[in-house]
Amino acid sequence: MTVKQYLLDRIAKGTAHVALIDPDKQPASKAGEMAKHMKEAGTDAIFIGGSTGVTEQNMSETAIAIREASGLPVIIFPGSADAISDDVDALLFMSMMNSTDLKMVMGSQVYAAPYIKKLGIETIPMGYVIVEPGMKVGEVGKANLVKRDDIKSAIAYALACEMLGMDLLYLEAGSGADKPVPPEMIRAVKDSISIPLIIGGGIRTPEAAKAAREAGADIIVTGTLIEQCDDLSKLTAVVKAAKGN
Repeated sequence: MTVKQYLLDRIAKGTAHVALIDPDKQPASKAGEMAKHMKEAGTDAIFIGGSTGVTEQNMSETAIAIREASGLPVIIFPGSADAISDDVDALLFMSMMNSTDLKMVMGSQVYAAPYIKKLGIETIPMGYVIVEPGMKVGEVGKANLVKRDDIKSAIAYALACEMLGMDLLYLEAGSGADKPVPPEMIRAVKDSISIPLIIGGGIRTPEAAKAAREAGADIIVTGTLIEQCDDLSKLTAVVKAAKGN
């Protein structure tokens, strides 16, 4: 089974949860422990990546540690075309749709495509749209941020992603954001497209996770919370709220 099909099967049962682990934030062994905790909490898969500091080496070491510790699918959430490893199960082949830097929209993808093909990594095409406040990813990606009340633009980007043939759409408020993507925007975007919708950034409480799920998120991603919280009961509460358990 492909990783894409695995995710689709999970979504068919209800909202899925994915943990995002940044290889630059801790040693690989610690990342493995985090992934194990998240599996125990009920997460469905692991994204690995970050906006800065990710290399082929720490990506590979982290992927291996996570797979050994958790057995969950490991998916690259790329921040750079130079930080790719074949020690993963799949790669999100994504375009930052609202970047003002062509490299983020398509340049890095063209640069990396032959290497990814050579490695034989499964790719999952994904449109990536950055919503206020955007945080570090918005800054590094030179994003023309979608304002929190600009639902019209969010829908336009979402439709463009689907019409371009993307398999997934990710609305991102940015790691560590003080506010997640508004439920009103999630609901409107979900109603406008037929491809799965991923929501991430600023989801650190069961209430925020529940709001995103009830608004229509197919996959909810948490990252900063995992880095900052060692309390498995709190992590489990967020995952359960995301999945509606």
